[in-house]
Amino acid sequence: MGERLTINPVTRLEGHGKIDIFLNDDGDVEEAYFQVTELRGFEKFCIGRPVEEMPRIVPNICGVCPTPHNLASTKALDVIYGAAPTPTAKLIRKLQLCAAYVEDHFLHFFFLGAPDFIVGPDASPKKRNILGIIEELGVELAKEVIEVRKRTRNIIKLIASKPAHPEGGLPGGVSKGIKEEDRNFILETANMCVKFAIYALKLFKEKVLGRREYLDLIMSDAYTLKTYYMGMVDDYMRQSYYEGMLRIVDPDGNEIAFFHPREYVEHIAEWVEPWTYVKLNYLRRFGWKGIKEGWDSSLYRVGPLARYNVCYGMATPLAQKEHEEMVSLLGKPVHSTLAYHWARLIEALQAAEEMQKIANDPLLTGKDIRNTNYELTGKGVGCLEACRGVLIHDYEVDGKGIVTRVNLIVATQHNAAPIALSVKKAAKAFISKGRLEDKEGLLNYVEMAFRAYDPCFGCATHVIPGRMPLMIEIRDSKGTVIDRVSRF
Repeated sequence: MGERLTINPVTRLEGHGKIDIFLNDDGDVEEAYFQVTELRGFEKFCIGRPVEEMPRIVPNICGVCPTPHNLASTKALDVIYGAAPTPTAKLIRKLQLCAAYVEDHFLHFFFLGAPDFIVGPDASPKKRNILGIIEELGVELAKEVIEVRKRTRNIIKLIASKPAHPEGGLPGGVSKGIKEEDRNFILETANMCVKFAIYALKLFKEKVLGRREYLDLIMSDAYTLKTYYMGMVDDYMRQSYYEGMLRIVDPDGNEIAFFHPREYVEHIAEWVEPWTYVKLNYLRRFGWKGIKEGWDSSLYRVGPLARYNVCYGMATPLAQKEHEEMVSLLGKPVHSTLAYHWARLIEALQAAEEMQKIANDPLLTGKDIRNTNYELTGKGVGCLEACRGVLIHDYEVDGKGIVTRVNLIVATQHNAAPIALSVKKAAKAFISKGRLEDKEGLLNYVEMAFRAYDPCFGCATHVIPGRMPLMIEIRDSKGTVIDRVSRF
């Protein structure tokens, strides 16, 4: 082992992380570790709380993914109270989740992911941000992104009081219904979101897929990782975000598991390493085999690329057409990590189309919004597809409904080990013989490897507020720092 590079913390993501890259005596990358340096204590301090408080507590895990946490927690309460939600309540919950998908996916693409492609991976970091996007595409685009996010967040507010930390979940239903006079706003917003999603996909094709160098980058070995994949599908094996069965496929796309989310412990397990606060997930049937890719691995990925790989298609017509176009160009399964971006935009379109469908459903404004025929069961698993991947809330309570056990498995946990691998492959491709002439470029190409996942460390662990500097430390074979690259 020779030099050591440290990127701490990494940037343009939600939360705080650190990357350590170890070089051998020749100056080439030998190992890389993606570390989450935050500590989450929600599984512990929620114990002893009345379980009906959980949908209001867990959205505070993260200001980026609060709706998925709110709804997964509410679904767990449905099981604990033995009360299935009414059809209207389920429709309102789906609307809330779809609105969260649209605003979250566009947030990631335009603010975090797109600067690498629209502005360029080698551009000055002073321009490789949302301001650079505005400079390239015009201020009208920025206004449209803001308007779409404002409207979708207002829908969440309409349903659950607060878009940042929603409070609307109740066992067997929702806390308030949708009024008929709100339907037009929801439908107008849905129509706007569909139109904007189509525009975003057109932009991606022109600015990213239309450039040979970017397409080559997407398909390059540096950003290719062969893993298993897990995602939720509906009865027709189409992508489903609120409910469905979990499907796991191998690196060739063959199904190896298909199960109800309540059976998750039979299929996935968690591994603890001393160098990170995030637990590393793996497929239980294969056992922990370390951080490696391929068929002889037990690692799997979740999120937009995984959902693309496990499903037969999309649940809405326009999104299905886009899915078919992606299949025709990249094939299936796709192992390119940067393809997460394309799959994410297609999902935004499906979510917007589903919002349209819900907005036109007469049941949306129904008065029967809560089933109160309770029968305490003592435990419950709530699962859905968060924007970043499969989210599982698993609770147990005593006879008085007091929480006695909590287990949260979030998308970034599923992806944590593959992210470390992706970082290692990118580092191997862009660091050679210890040369760091273009230090900013190096940092960004390595960061692109994990940024595509849209990881959320606030969810995976828990945020300790602080600044987000970026640092690379170069160490010789004795561990001595001989150079340091930093961004504060």
